[in-house]
Amino acid sequence: MVAGTAAIVWGAERFAEHLADASKRLGVTAFALAILLAGAEPEELATVVTASVRDVGGVAFGDVIGANAAIVTVALGVGAWMVTIPFGRSIQRYAFGGLVAGILATAFMWDGALRRVEGATLVGAYVVFVATIWLSERRPPSLGEAGELDGAADPEGRVDSDLAWVLAGLVALTLGSMVLVEGVRQLTDIESTQTRLGLTVVGFATAFELVVLAFSASRHGVTEAVIAGVIGSYAYNMTMSLGVGALVAPISITDASLLHAPLVVMLALLAVAIALGVRRGSLGRRHAVALVAGYPAFVLVALW
Repeated sequence: MVAGTAAIVWGAERFAEHLADASKRLGVTAFALAILLAGAEPEELATVVTASVRDVGGVAFGDVIGANAAIVTVALGVGAWMVTIPFGRSIQRYAFGGLVAGILATAFMWDGALRRVEGATLVGAYVVFVATIWLSERRPPSLGEAGELDGAADPEGRVDSDLAWVLAGLVALTLGSMVLVEGVRQLTDIESTQTRLGLTVVGFATAFELVVLAFSASRHGVTEAVIAGVIGSYAYNMTMSLGVGALVAPISITDASLLHAPLVVMLALLAVAIALGVRRGSLGRRHAVALVAGYPAFVLVALW
């Protein structure tokens, strides 16, 4: 599990670090290249697909739910502690869209199964989500890790080298996800334990890279990238990560009740973040404390 997590973090860093340079020299946006190669959250997508193929439904569901709880509390909280994050109209559109995506995915997962037709619906919902924001803002939305890439490119360098690093990152993400999921399978074959590990350990491990990115973006004053990254990743995990995983192999667990309370808390955490942001028009240090405090509460619910 440790080795798999390390490979995922390394791969995500290499992917994000070189994606902007490669896209600039290829003449496409970083957002477009991110979607074509791996999406806004490649580590989540790879982990869910691996878990679905290996028939470890508890890890697939748990990873997405746990990661979303971590990013909307820890990642957003870290960013808000570092610098005041504006919560304007465009961000509100992201946020409410992410909440709708979460509600839709929750409805599909409630019975403990995600079928191919539901997976296709979730993938379609992500396309609608992106298209709506794109049309309303007349530019590609900055979602997930892609949100920090467009302005980060180095005008010098070789495209073949950058593409090699991007592909190396994708390979590391894929292999790391396989090792991480296999680690959980080797640790226990009890579904309830696998699900709880997915909700906590695996979910936080795959979300950790976004926590680091939120810290870095805040430190450099890229405030909108923090909130757009968090909300975009939340929506992506609820739609593309789960949807593609279900399309590859239907996902299911025997005891759906293991997911009910964590799903409700996951949605509530985003709703609270939205309420705090809309009320003041921004998120600051006081909000950061409340957000970060929400994660231990989620862990307690997940382990109950």
